[in-house]
Amino acid sequence: MAKSRHEPVRTCVACREEAGKRTLVRIVCTADGSAAVDRTGRAPGRGAYLHRDEACIQAARKRRHLERSLGASVALELWSELTA
Repeated sequence: MAKSRHEPVRTCVACREEAGKRTLVRIVCTADGSAAVDRTGRAPGRGAYLHRDEACIQAARKRRHLERSLGASVALELWSELTA
């Protein structure tokens, strides 16, 4: 009998829906106070999760959800990296 693997649940800061950690992208506040995409999901610092779809990315950008959650400024390069 195969065991099902537990997947942690996280909340998207844009739409407030819960989803599995692997389906979301983590944005982390780095030591220098800027925001960066955390590809490993284990980088130190405050993190915020966001769905990878265009609607959530645009909503988070328009309503400044990431800036509020992280307490850091989000550069234009990060937004272009998320939409790519």
